[in-house]
Amino acid sequence: MPLITLENFRLECGETISELTLSYQTFGKLNANKDNVIWVCHALTANTDMIDWWDGLFGSNHLFDPSEYFIVCVNAPGSCYGSTGPATPIANKRPLLDKFPLITTRDAQRSFEAVRKALKIEKVYLLIGGSVGGQHALEWSIEQPEVFENVALIATNAQHSPYGIAFNESQRLSIQADATYGNGKINGGQNGLKAARSIALLSYRSPTIYRQTQEDENKDNLDNFRASGYQQYQGEKLVRRFNAYSYVCLTKMMDSHNVGRGRRSISEALKLVKAKTLVVGIGSDQLFPPSEQKYLAHHIPGAEYAEISSSYGHDGFLVETQKLSVILEDFLFNNFKNHKPTVFRSTVRKHELIQRLG
Repeated sequence: MPLITLENFRLECGETISELTLSYQTFGKLNANKDNVIWVCHALTANTDMIDWWDGLFGSNHLFDPSEYFIVCVNAPGSCYGSTGPATPIANKRPLLDKFPLITTRDAQRSFEAVRKALKIEKVYLLIGGSVGGQHALEWSIEQPEVFENVALIATNAQHSPYGIAFNESQRLSIQADATYGNGKINGGQNGLKAARSIALLSYRSPTIYRQTQEDENKDNLDNFRASGYQQYQGEKLVRRFNAYSYVCLTKMMDSHNVGRGRRSISEALKLVKAKTLVVGIGSDQLFPPSEQKYLAHHIPGAEYAEISSSYGHDGFLVETQKLSVILEDFLFNNFKNHKPTVFRSTVRKHELIQRLG
């Protein structure tokens, strides 16, 4: 996987990373006019392979097909998929782990901007991100308004909410309660991370989706419920691919998100966006409720808003790719001439729910 290293990268918190390495992936080819770039800002624990985790939206025979577009995704600093993070040896020394400095969403977008310049990409046709990826995309579209032709902000916000911060702090508390966290080893805090993932799922999903996919067939069951096993399974699955230190780092990054910081106010900051902008909400999203997306659409000049009716909760932005594709296609190519109704109903069938939620 290609890497770009930035020297003496100064963070918003005042600390400096002497060598900030950023891992990235590209799919497809830049066309002769250099106007087919799609830049994806990934979700919290995702990697740079959006064709894997955003299948149905990206990939062959989907809306964003690499045969037509040059698609770029950078692993956010602080993560653990090749970019500098808590588990990375700094300046040939031991990893900083729980001593790794605070990285903000603004720091992340500045690092992405450095990669864009290194790749000699002058214009981006579409900047797209959901959740914390949407936070990155929003910061970037404010900071570099001339670069982006179109921006799609999905299930995200202008400032992370007290409710969202409380969920993240609860997850960090579970990690820090693990006696192995902070023991100097990269695999420290794994049991805490497993518990954190279980907490997170409650904010990503909805009561309806749990009832549809995790209800026990045996109504006389006393223990070992299906929902319990599902929480265990999802926690173990994350532990196999992620580490507790990056998880703490990235949830703190999400908490730091506030586009109004140093810019007079949030509403004034949103006025700086010049790209044609689409904002999408998920009707059942408790973590990033639609009111937050409506606020974005109201304050970003000329922005369009669409809402997907889904029982998935926040994870609907990853699962409802069919409806998301319809909305994005209408936005990009038809100027929303077919944008009726505003709320797009879910078309995912029950047997697909269990398969997709894995």
